[in-house]
Amino acid sequence: MPELTTAPALLALTALLSYLLGSIPFGLVITRAMGLGDLRSIGSGNIGATNVLRTGNKPAALATLVLDAAKGGIAVLVARVALGEDAAQLAALFSFLGPLFPVWLGFKGGKGVATFLGTLLALAWPVGLAACATWAVTAAITRISSLSALVAAAMSSFWLFQFDYGRMVVLVVVLTLLVYVRHWANLQRIKAGTEPKIGAKKS
Repeated sequence: MPELTTAPALLALTALLSYLLGSIPFGLVITRAMGLGDLRSIGSGNIGATNVLRTGNKPAALATLVLDAAKGGIAVLVARVALGEDAAQLAALFSFLGPLFPVWLGFKGGKGVATFLGTLLALAWPVGLAACATWAVTAAITRISSLSALVAAAMSSFWLFQFDYGRMVVLVVVLTLLVYVRHWANLQRIKAGTEPKIGAKKS
């Protein structure tokens, strides 16, 4: 845990602004803007990049992935530059809570995987790159996005210590637990062998 050096009022403001930024449902905005329909009625109903890909529009899925990652990364970087490391870690937590419980969608959100990876890249870029590589390798082998996310999240704490960022372990463990909670239904489908593959159009 970082030393608390920022005034409580500024930390509270950081948490609020990071949450609001994280809450922006880019997948929903992009699919509507491109005339792809309401993402919540497509495929799994999730608002993330994996479900956007089920529309068959790869550019839309890529844009969602980049923007969902960027909102976490931007929150962390701005907080770090403006206030310090304590604010950066708080921004990481609340920008990640945003896509999970977005105020704009009645607190019914997605899994937050892209935002999770974006916050890691901003907090500690070697750890973020290792987590992204873990996701990519797992996805290449299994073709299951949710399993890739779960493996990447589980390995993130390991990568922290490999790259000497152990001071962030409490935050990353909390984020990892939230990833697993949000993927509970996916875990059940993975066990049952019914989890859809990447790119599959789920009806």
